Amino acid sequence: MHDGLLISVGERIRLFRKRKQLSQIALSKRSGIDRTYLSDIENGKRNISLLTLNNLALALDVPIEVLVSRPPATL
Repeated sequence: MHDGLLISVGERIRLFRKRKQLSQIALSKRSGIDRTYLSDIENGKRNISLLTLNNLALALDVPIEVLVSRPPATL
């Protein structure tokens, strides 16, 4: 059950990172998050804190709620 949420959040982060044309290295530098940790987040392998999620939202310039919302089936 929770794995689905972690995967969904990771996919949303990856989606917005790619839309901004950022590499994982660039986003890791912007957010202050280690690149390997970011990779694990994007792959749904990490249960991240709200502070980490906030850092990613700020680095991606998107509202935090966009990262945790479930994507529509067509996304």
